[in-house]
Order: sequence, then structure tokens, then C-alpha cells
Amino acid sequence: MVHYSERTAPNKFSNFLSQKLGYDYTYLANIFSEVKGVTIEHYLIANKIERVKELLLYNELNLTEISYLMNYSSVAHLSAQFKNVTGLTPTYFKQLKAKRRKNLEDL
Repeated sequence: MVHYSERTAPNKFSNFLSQKLGYDYTYLANIFSEVKGVTIEHYLIANKIERVKELLLYNELNLTEISYLMNYSSVAHLSAQFKNVTGLTPTYFKQLKAKRRKNLEDL
């Protein structure tokens, strides 16, 4: 769902996961949390944000396109979630890359 997001996203991830694996979502969520130490939702969000970082670094898509590709309801939702996870705005994250590149070029 993260790396092949161009496919249609399910309406509810919990229903999608339960159907695909043939188990009740609560059961899956409990086992996942026990093994990974994080909820399925937080794990999925962290992976989505890592993918967003990759897309930002490639600099081929703008934030609106990334938001759509990653199945966010809006750019604002993506930006808020990005900041919540990384502590940075997507725009500032891109600026850090540009600053780092300039510093390397000065060597």
C-alpha cells in the first residue's frame, strides 16, 4: 500500500487487512503490536512518511501530486502528519536537501 500506492486504496485499511489475511482485525492488531511494539496504524503512517520523504527527495512531484499518490485526503493532512512524525514541514525537509547539496558542492 505504501510503495504501490497508485493502486486504488481501500476504504478502510482494517477491513482490507482482515479480508486479505482471513483474521479479525483486533486479533491481527494485538499480535502485530506485541511483536513490533507499535500499532499497525503507526507502522503504516511511518512507512508512508518514509515514502513521502523519498518522493520529496526525487523532486519529480509536487506536494499536491504526492498527496494524491499516497492517498491523503489533502495536502494539509499530509503536511500535518509529516510534521507530526518528523518534526519538520515537507517544504523545510526539501530545503534541507538543497542546503546540503550546496555545501557538498563547495568542497
